[in-house]
Amino acid sequence: MTKTFIIAEAGVNHNGRLDLALKLCDAAKAAGADAVKFQTWVTEKIISPDTQKADYQKANTGAAQSQYEMLKALELGYGEFEQIKRYCDSIGITFLSTGDNPEDIDFLLGLGMPLVKIGSGDITNIPLLRHIGACGKPVILSTGMADMEMVKRAYRTLQEAGAREITVLHCTTNYPCPPEEVNLKAMLTIGRELGCPVGYSDHTLGSEVPVAAVALGATVIEKHLTLDARMDGPDHAASMEPAPFGEMCREIRAIEKALGSGVKEPNESEKKICGVVLKRIVAARPIAKGEILSADNLAVKRAPEGPAASCWDQVIGTTAGKDYKQDEAIQL
Repeated sequence: MTKTFIIAEAGVNHNGRLDLALKLCDAAKAAGADAVKFQTWVTEKIISPDTQKADYQKANTGAAQSQYEMLKALELGYGEFEQIKRYCDSIGITFLSTGDNPEDIDFLLGLGMPLVKIGSGDITNIPLLRHIGACGKPVILSTGMADMEMVKRAYRTLQEAGAREITVLHCTTNYPCPPEEVNLKAMLTIGRELGCPVGYSDHTLGSEVPVAAVALGATVIEKHLTLDARMDGPDHAASMEPAPFGEMCREIRAIEKALGSGVKEPNESEKKICGVVLKRIVAARPIAKGEILSADNLAVKRAPEGPAASCWDQVIGTTAGKDYKQDEAIQL
């Protein structure tokens, strides 16, 4: 059994407040996630002041505020992330955050972050990919908005820079993402083309798709977590609240157990049932000693004794060595 690494994507659902960020850590831990992930940036370094909001951001936060203004209001500082990291350590959950430039990455790794998660928006950011690859840490790469050639280029860039452990997540960048836009089989294509571990970063509203991704072989699942989907903010409406998030985690763990070893053989429970369910060869009617055994005088039934039905061809055409009563087990 392979344990799926479940990331609770807190993202910007703290609304720029440290207290809410810490509550999201608690919620992620209680739900059963392995890690809680945030986003670390300095607004002036990642966006031009006149950049418009995406349509989903306008729908969730209005169009009056620019994307720059929105991000500035949601920004947490390095000092606050230091507190979040310490809090995650104290409650026993892995702290992660996606850094938007090399300085952010260096700061986060300096906190002891065990891996680097690259957001879909940086899949074409060659300088950042090279910086991350050179860090020598395990990498998780999201691939929303990318075609296979873009994914290959990013993967190759990370490898050439020094990255050795790279997991690639299929992702559809739409908030929320309708099922018909998920294209979950693309995750399998990524794994086949790159020969790497794969996972899925989910933006659908339910748990069905991430659970299905695990059944298909996802080693990492990332899902947005919010304390309340009705809160103001760009991502709350497409995020999962703590109770259903916890149910998703339990469903994933159940699927992990159900996947098993892949070896086709009866388990211990089935072995106990074999004796009363698998059919045996018995006399279909009274048979006299010396009679030729055939389809006319033999039957296949559930019975406490007798040769397995798979021995049918070995029995047919042989001579009865004794008299048999109806339903009596045939002796080889």
